[in-house]
Amino acid sequence: MDDSIGSRFYCCFRCRKIIAAHDHTVDKSFLAWRGRGFLFSHVVNVVEGPKADRLLISGTHMVADVFCGDCGEKLGWKYEKTYEQHHKYKEGKTVLAKSKITKAFDSTFY
Repeated sequence: MDDSIGSRFYCCFRCRKIIAAHDHTVDKSFLAWRGRGFLFSHVVNVVEGPKADRLLISGTHMVADVFCGDCGEKLGWKYEKTYEQHHKYKEGKTVLAKSKITKAFDSTFY
């Protein structure tokens, strides 16, 4: 990841805490709640809720909701386990609802 000035990040829409780097975006075509979501390979500054099986559009998966570590806003969910082989690539990755994040530019990420 390029840590030079001008790197792109996504922040919590409410408190502007950095949540993910643009470079960690895996897929921008997910659906989250009532709109688009982005799948990230790595996120920071989040707190995970309890794990539970949940029926999503793509089937049943074990997920944990993720919340902003600063303000507590629910941002999306993390795939803990998938039950079908063709969804295994999602395990350990996080979906953030587009409506819950905003773009930002910053020179430091961690």
